[in-house]
Amino acid sequence: MTDPAQPSALQTPAPPVDAESILAALDPEQREVARTFGSPICVLAGAGTGKTRALTHRIAYGVLTGQLNPRHVLAVTFTAKAAAEMRARLRDLGVPAVQARTFHAAALRQLRHFWPRVVGGPVPEIMANKFAGIGEACQRLHMSVDRAALRDIVSEVEWSRVAMLTPEAYPEAAEAAKRPGVAGFDARSISRILTQYEEVKKERGVIDFEDVLLHLVGFLTERADVAREVRGQYKHFVVDEYQDVSALQHTLLRLWLGTSDDVCVVGDAAQTIYTFAGARASYLLDFPKEFKRARTIRLERNYRSTPQIVRMANTVLDGARGRTRDHRLTLVSQRDAGPPPIVETFPDDPAEADGIADRIAALVAEGRSAAEIAILFRTNGQSEAFEQALTARGIGYLVRGGDRYFERQEVRRAMVSLRAAARVEQLDPARAVRDVLSQQGWSEKAPETTGAIRDRWDSLNALVGLTDTVSARPGTTMADLVRELEERAEAQSAPVVDGVTLASVHAAKGLEWPVVYVVGASDGLLPISMAKTAAEVEEERRLFYVALTRARDLLTVSWSAARTPGARGSRKASRFLDGVLEHPDAQESRPGADARRTGRRSATVYAECRVCGQGLISPREQRLGRHQGCPSTADAALLDALKGWRLDQAQANGAPAFSILTDAALEAIAERGPRTEQELLAVPGIGPGKAERFGTALLELLADHRPNQ
Repeated sequence: MTDPAQPSALQTPAPPVDAESILAALDPEQREVARTFGSPICVLAGAGTGKTRALTHRIAYGVLTGQLNPRHVLAVTFTAKAAAEMRARLRDLGVPAVQARTFHAAALRQLRHFWPRVVGGPVPEIMANKFAGIGEACQRLHMSVDRAALRDIVSEVEWSRVAMLTPEAYPEAAEAAKRPGVAGFDARSISRILTQYEEVKKERGVIDFEDVLLHLVGFLTERADVAREVRGQYKHFVVDEYQDVSALQHTLLRLWLGTSDDVCVVGDAAQTIYTFAGARASYLLDFPKEFKRARTIRLERNYRSTPQIVRMANTVLDGARGRTRDHRLTLVSQRDAGPPPIVETFPDDPAEADGIADRIAALVAEGRSAAEIAILFRTNGQSEAFEQALTARGIGYLVRGGDRYFERQEVRRAMVSLRAAARVEQLDPARAVRDVLSQQGWSEKAPETTGAIRDRWDSLNALVGLTDTVSARPGTTMADLVRELEERAEAQSAPVVDGVTLASVHAAKGLEWPVVYVVGASDGLLPISMAKTAAEVEEERRLFYVALTRARDLLTVSWSAARTPGARGSRKASRFLDGVLEHPDAQESRPGADARRTGRRSATVYAECRVCGQGLISPREQRLGRHQGCPSTADAALLDALKGWRLDQAQANGAPAFSILTDAALEAIAERGPRTEQELLAVPGIGPGKAERFGTALLELLADHRPNQ
C-alpha cells in the first residue's frame, strides 16, 4: 500500500517552504481552514474563492508543523486534471509525497493491491466504456436500440450503479426518484437490461468503473483485515467538490474512515448540477449532522470575477428556493471594478450567433486572444450556429465535450440522405429537409426527455434552422442547399489552437475565462423545457449561476426572440433574469419585437447605482440612474422648475402631465443637466420626438438655473 511517490532525480526540487509563509499567503478564512485540525471540517467554498489553494495549503501546513504525516493523507478529487493540479501545487509547497487522486484512481489502486488476496489472481480488465456490453445485453433481450438510445441506457445504468441499486431494486427506486422511462423502455425493461449486462460482464471476465468502487466497498465491508490495513495507511482525508458525491462514493469514504472523523470536505451547494448522474448535495449540507464535532468554514471572498459579475451571480441566487437558498454563499469580489455585464436581446438565433461573433471579432481585433473567450450554452445542439458564425469571420474555435457539428453521427447520416434527396428535381428545400429528418428522429416539437435523444434532436433541429436560413433566398434548390452545407462542413477546419471555446455549461464546470458569453438564455433552454418539478428548475438555476461565475472580466448574457428570421418571436427571457433585469418588453407577448421590426439588435447594459454604488439597476431604474429607493441628487429648485414647466405644457395641450414627460425623465434631466440637444437625447425617456418638441425650452430652462451663468 505504500506509495513510492518521491520526486525523481531529474526533477528540480521545490524551494524550501516554512509554515508561516504558508499561512501568510492566505486570507483570514483560508487561514482558518489551514490551521484547523482535530475535528471534521466542512468548507463551504463559493465560486472563485480559492478552495484548491486553501486545501493544498492546509495539507502543506499540517505536514510542515507535524500535524499530518504526508504518507497518511489521501486527497480525493473528481477529475484527473484536478488531481494533477493538486499534486503540482503540493509539490511546489514542498510536500510531494501526498497522494491526490480521483475516487476511481484511489479505489483501483487499492483494489489491485487486495484482489489477489481476497479473490485470487489479477484484477479483471476494466471496460473502456459500457456501450458494447450494454449493447450486447439489449441484443440478447431482442431490444432494438440505436446509438442515441444506447447512450441514454448507459447513463441510466451508471445512475443505478452509483445509487447502489440491484437490478431487482431498480424499478421501485426509479419510480421514487421520478425518473421517466429511458429511450422508450419502462423501468422493468431497464431492470432486465441491468441483469443481462451483469451476465455479459461475467462471461467476458471484465468489470466497469462502477465495479471498481463496488468491489472495494465489498472488500472493506466483508474483510476486517482489508479494512484494518487501509485505515492504517490513510488517516486523514480531504474531499473536493463534495456536493457532487454519489451514494456509492459516500459509502466508500465512510468505509475508508471507519470510526475516525479526520476528514475535510469542500463544496458549494449552489454548484450542484449533476443530480441526474447521482450527485447528492445533501451529503455536504448535512455534514454537521453526520459528523457531530464538525466545524463549518465559509469562503466567500471571490478572487476570480469583477464586482459587477459577482453582483449579477448573487442576484440570480437571490431567487433560489429550497436548500440552495437556505445554504447559499454570498460572494464578495476582491477585484477592482470592471465593465458591467450586458444582457442582449436578438430577433432570432442566426442574429444572436452573428451578433456574438461580431463582438468576438472586435475583441480579437483589439488584441484579445481568442483562447480567452468562451461561448457557453445549455445543449450541444446550440453550438452549430456559433461554429458557423465564427468560421465565417475566420475565428478559430474548439468544441469542448463534444464532436464538431458536422462530425456528429446524426448530422453525417442526415447529410447522406439530403444528398440523395438533392437528386430529385422540383423539391422544396425546407419541406424536403423536414421530411428527411423526420425519418431520423426529428419532430416539430422537442422531445420531453434529456440525454442523447434530446441532443440528437437539437442537432437535427439546428440543421432545420440552417436550412430555413439558406432556403429563404429566392430560387434556392436542394442542390444549392446541399452544396452550401458541404462548403460549411469543409470550412469547419479552422485552426483551433488559439480558438474560442464552445462548451455546454456542464462541460465548463471548473473552468474560467476572461470573457464569457452565455447564450440562449430564454425559457425553454435556461431552464430547459424538460425541467418540470421545482427541484429540476432549481438545478437549472444553479446551472445558470455556474455559467455566470465562469467569467473573470467581461460577461454577456444573450437570448433570441425566435428561432429563424421572420418567425414569430414567442420566446421569453429566462426567468432567472427576474430580479436581475426588468426587460422593457417584459409584459409583451413577443419579446424582442422592436428589434425584429427594425432589424437591429437591442442591448440592455447593466449599470451601478450612482447614489449607493451597490447592486445593478434595471433599465427602468436607469432612467433615474439609481435605485428607486435612493435619494435623488437633483437640485430641488431645478426639479420644481421643471415640474412647473411640465404643468404649463400639459395645460396648454390639454393633456395629462405624465404624457409630456414622466417624473423619472424630469429627475434624470435635473440630475444630468444636459447642455446640448445631443446630451438631452442621451437622457432616458427623451426620444427624438420629445427633443424636437421640447428640447429648446428645456435647454433654456436648464441654462437659467445653472450656477454662474
